[in-house]
Amino acid sequence: MLTALMMTAALVGAPQAELRPDLGWMAGYWLSCESGRQVAETWSPPRLNLMAGTSVTVRNGRVGWELSRIAPTGPEPDAAFAYFAVPEGQAPTTFPVVSSSPSRVVFEQARDDDFPKRIVYERDGDTLNARIEGVIGGEERTVEWRFRKAELNTDCPTWAGGR
Repeated sequence: MLTALMMTAALVGAPQAELRPDLGWMAGYWLSCESGRQVAETWSPPRLNLMAGTSVTVRNGRVGWELSRIAPTGPEPDAAFAYFAVPEGQAPTTFPVVSSSPSRVVFEQARDDDFPKRIVYERDGDTLNARIEGVIGGEERTVEWRFRKAELNTDCPTWAGGR
Protein backbone atom coordinates (compact mmCIF):
# COMPACT_ATOMS: atom_id res chain seq x y z
CA MET A 1 0.00 0.00 0.00
CA LEU A 2 2.75 2.47 0.92
CA THR A 3 4.66 1.64 -2.25
CA ALA A 4 1.54 2.26 -4.36
CA LEU A 5 1.01 5.64 -2.65
CA MET A 6 4.65 6.59 -3.19
CA MET A 7 4.44 5.61 -6.86
CA THR A 8 1.22 7.60 -7.29
CA ALA A 9 2.78 10.64 -5.59
CA ALA A 10 5.83 10.36 -7.84
CA LEU A 11 3.65 10.12 -10.96
CA VAL A 12 1.43 13.00 -9.92
CA GLY A 13 4.35 15.20 -8.79
CA ALA A 14 6.82 14.47 -11.58
CA PRO A 15 4.97 15.97 -14.55
CA GLN A 16 4.10 19.24 -12.79
CA ALA A 17 7.45 20.84 -13.68
CA GLU A 18 6.94 19.75 -17.29
CA LEU A 19 3.24 20.69 -17.47
CA ARG A 20 3.56 24.06 -15.72
CA PRO A 21 6.97 25.45 -16.59
CA ASP A 22 8.12 28.79 -15.20
CA LEU A 23 8.38 30.89 -18.36
CA GLY A 24 8.92 34.25 -16.71
CA TRP A 25 12.23 34.45 -18.60
CA MET A 26 10.20 35.08 -21.81
CA ALA A 27 8.49 38.21 -20.42
CA GLY A 28 9.31 41.55 -22.00
CA TYR A 29 9.57 43.36 -25.31
CA TRP A 30 11.74 41.62 -27.90
CA LEU A 31 12.90 43.03 -31.23
CA SER A 32 14.36 41.27 -34.28
CA CYS A 33 15.92 43.36 -37.07
CA GLU A 34 17.19 40.67 -39.45
CA SER A 35 16.57 39.50 -43.00
CA GLY A 36 14.87 42.73 -44.08
CA ARG A 37 12.08 42.36 -41.57
CA GLN A 38 11.22 43.99 -38.27
CA VAL A 39 9.55 41.70 -35.74
CA ALA A 40 8.42 42.94 -32.33
CA GLU A 41 7.23 40.31 -29.87
CA THR A 42 5.89 41.12 -26.42
CA TRP A 43 5.15 38.68 -23.58
CA SER A 44 3.47 39.61 -20.32
CA PRO A 45 4.89 38.28 -17.07
CA PRO A 46 3.09 35.13 -15.85
CA ARG A 47 -0.09 36.00 -13.96
CA LEU A 48 -2.13 33.19 -12.39
CA ASN A 49 -0.93 30.65 -15.02
CA LEU A 50 -1.39 33.00 -17.99
CA MET A 51 1.09 34.77 -20.25
CA ALA A 52 -0.29 36.96 -23.05
CA GLY A 53 1.73 37.65 -26.17
CA THR A 54 1.62 39.76 -29.31
CA SER A 55 3.78 39.71 -32.39
CA VAL A 56 3.93 42.29 -35.19
CA THR A 57 6.03 41.69 -38.33
CA VAL A 58 6.76 44.33 -40.97
CA ARG A 59 8.41 43.22 -44.21
CA ASN A 60 8.27 44.52 -47.78
CA GLY A 61 5.61 47.11 -46.94
CA ARG A 62 3.27 44.53 -45.38
CA VAL A 63 2.36 43.90 -41.78
CA GLY A 64 1.43 40.63 -40.10
CA TRP A 65 0.32 39.99 -36.54
CA GLU A 66 -0.41 37.24 -34.06
CA LEU A 67 -2.05 37.12 -30.66
CA SER A 68 -0.85 34.34 -28.38
CA ARG A 69 -1.28 33.02 -24.90
CA ILE A 70 0.45 30.40 -22.82
CA ALA A 71 -2.02 28.89 -20.39
CA PRO A 72 -3.45 25.61 -19.09
CA THR A 73 -5.36 23.52 -21.63
CA GLY A 74 -8.29 23.12 -19.22
CA PRO A 75 -9.62 23.98 -15.78
CA GLU A 76 -8.24 20.87 -14.07
CA PRO A 77 -5.47 21.58 -11.52
CA ASP A 78 -3.11 19.24 -13.38
CA ALA A 79 -3.97 20.45 -16.89
CA ALA A 80 -1.01 20.68 -19.25
CA PHE A 81 0.24 24.06 -20.42
CA ALA A 82 0.14 25.03 -24.06
CA TYR A 83 0.88 27.85 -26.49
CA PHE A 84 -2.34 29.03 -28.15
CA ALA A 85 -1.52 30.84 -31.42
CA VAL A 86 -4.06 33.07 -33.20
CA PRO A 87 -2.34 34.41 -36.34
CA GLU A 88 -4.18 37.35 -37.93
CA GLY A 89 -7.55 36.37 -36.43
CA GLN A 90 -7.58 32.76 -37.57
CA ALA A 91 -8.86 29.95 -35.36
CA PRO A 92 -6.49 29.18 -32.48
CA THR A 93 -3.93 26.41 -32.86
CA THR A 94 -2.85 24.63 -29.67
CA PHE A 95 0.77 23.61 -29.08
CA PRO A 96 1.15 21.74 -25.75
CA VAL A 97 4.44 21.95 -23.84
CA VAL A 98 6.50 18.86 -24.65
CA SER A 99 9.70 19.86 -22.82
CA SER A 100 11.05 22.72 -20.77
CA SER A 101 14.08 23.83 -18.78
CA PRO A 102 14.97 27.08 -16.97
CA SER A 103 15.75 28.86 -20.29
CA ARG A 104 14.15 26.73 -23.03
CA VAL A 105 10.65 25.52 -23.89
CA VAL A 106 9.32 23.39 -26.73
CA PHE A 107 5.66 23.37 -27.79
CA GLU A 108 4.33 20.83 -30.29
CA GLN A 109 0.91 20.34 -31.84
CA ALA A 110 -0.61 16.92 -32.48
CA ARG A 111 -1.35 17.42 -36.20
CA ASP A 112 1.43 16.31 -38.54
CA ASP A 113 -0.09 17.97 -41.62
CA ASP A 114 0.03 21.56 -40.35
CA PHE A 115 2.91 24.04 -40.31
CA PRO A 116 4.36 24.78 -37.92
CA LYS A 117 4.43 21.52 -36.00
CA ARG A 118 6.82 22.76 -33.29
CA ILE A 119 7.65 26.10 -31.61
CA VAL A 120 10.90 26.53 -29.67
CA TYR A 121 11.96 29.45 -27.45
CA GLU A 122 15.39 29.69 -25.86
CA ARG A 123 16.86 32.55 -23.86
CA ASP A 124 20.55 33.42 -23.71
CA GLY A 125 21.12 36.62 -21.71
CA ASP A 126 19.40 39.51 -23.51
CA THR A 127 18.73 37.33 -26.57
CA LEU A 128 15.57 35.32 -27.14
CA ASN A 129 15.89 32.79 -29.94
CA ALA A 130 12.68 31.48 -31.44
CA ARG A 131 12.00 29.05 -34.23
CA ILE A 132 9.18 27.16 -35.83
CA GLU A 133 9.67 23.77 -37.42
CA GLY A 134 7.62 21.40 -39.52
CA VAL A 135 7.04 19.91 -42.94
CA ILE A 136 5.82 21.78 -46.01
CA GLY A 137 5.38 19.87 -49.26
CA GLY A 138 7.20 16.85 -47.83
CA GLU A 139 10.29 18.87 -46.83
CA GLU A 140 11.47 19.85 -43.35
CA ARG A 141 11.32 23.62 -42.89
CA THR A 142 12.60 25.90 -40.15
CA VAL A 143 12.07 29.63 -39.65
CA GLU A 144 14.22 31.36 -37.02
CA TRP A 145 14.19 34.68 -35.20
CA ARG A 146 16.89 36.22 -33.00
CA PHE A 147 15.28 38.77 -30.70
CA ARG A 148 17.10 41.31 -28.55
CA LYS A 149 15.57 42.69 -25.37
CA ALA A 150 14.46 46.27 -26.04
CA GLU A 151 12.52 49.16 -24.55
CA LEU A 152 8.78 48.94 -25.24
CA ASN A 153 7.84 50.10 -28.77
CA THR A 154 11.44 50.50 -29.94
CA ASP A 155 11.99 50.27 -33.71
CA CYS A 156 15.00 48.77 -35.42
CA PRO A 157 17.87 51.32 -35.51
CA THR A 158 17.96 51.68 -39.30
CA TRP A 159 14.26 51.14 -39.81
CA ALA A 160 12.84 53.33 -42.58
CA GLY A 161 9.50 51.54 -42.91
CA GLY A 162 7.73 53.56 -40.25
CA ARG A 163 5.09 52.25 -37.88
